[in-house]
Amino acid sequence: MRNIDEKAKRFIVTGAAGFIGFHIARKLLEAGHFVTGIDNLNDYYDIQLKKSRLQKLNKYPRFNQHLISIETRGEFQKIYLREQPHFIFHFAAQAGVRYSVENPRAYLESNILGTFEILEAIKNKPPLHTIIASSSSVYGMAKIMPFSEKHKADSQISFYAASKKSVENLAHSFSHIHNVPITMLRFFTVYGEWGRPDMALFKFTKAIFENAPIDVYNGGEMMRDFTYIDDVVYAATKLINKIPGKDAIDEDDQDFEEKSIFFRVLNIGNSNPQPLMKFIRAIESSTGNKAKINYLPMQEGDVVNTWADTTLLESIIGTFPKTDVSTGVSKFVDWYKTYYL
Repeated sequence: MRNIDEKAKRFIVTGAAGFIGFHIARKLLEAGHFVTGIDNLNDYYDIQLKKSRLQKLNKYPRFNQHLISIETRGEFQKIYLREQPHFIFHFAAQAGVRYSVENPRAYLESNILGTFEILEAIKNKPPLHTIIASSSSVYGMAKIMPFSEKHKADSQISFYAASKKSVENLAHSFSHIHNVPITMLRFFTVYGEWGRPDMALFKFTKAIFENAPIDVYNGGEMMRDFTYIDDVVYAATKLINKIPGKDAIDEDDQDFEEKSIFFRVLNIGNSNPQPLMKFIRAIESSTGNKAKINYLPMQEGDVVNTWADTTLLESIIGTFPKTDVSTGVSKFVDWYKTYYL
């Protein structure tokens, strides 16, 4: 792995008005870097929340924004050639497992075609490192726990998950052909302040404050590797100067599938799965209200358990913070009350 210095660098962050992209961009700006944020402010969820995130970022003099759709042919390339960033965080994507059942085309266009446009733009003169968001949902129906990057991931059960695995495959091919250093991050149930309204923590908190019932699938019998946003940002930004190269692969490890020397996949999770009901009890404790629970069968495209093996990640960046659920939920509820109540 090649290392770079810690002086101010130029970054492009796609999905800068999104949940994780916003937090990444803000962390980079706080560190004194230059950040170009790209987003199309689509209406999948409350646009005002996205605008509020951008308002926070626009307070930093080293931030500039472009409101474009990355899947529009040639639009990203214009920005890339003008900005000539040292690094890219590509986090723009159509999110949501359940929505992908209703509108799979949105995932085809944003996730697959959008990523293709990014890769096409950078292939001839790549940045030092491109970090791309993937998802733990690519593990699909895998039974072996914890989920490891060493395991095959060929059984996705939602179009969202399939689109993310497709992105990984596209990125690997471009990395191999054009020697583009790329790291894929498989995120595990990220939650925290400024989170998306379609995510469980947000929906449950809103309903509990409003004394409305919450829908809990599979009778509540699910485990999730809940990962707090600050821990995700810490790990992701630590990877900036950990650039894949010839020593990114342990050639003595026969369990690893052969991959391009400039490409890697990493899990980012808490590596401590918790019962969904414990998550709900933490929300009850933080809000001071009791949840009214509507138990439902398992929902199509969802999985029962997730659990991240973070051994590989920690071998690269060292140990990183792993916030417990009660602390993370409490911080989210405090933010929710400040922003909405």
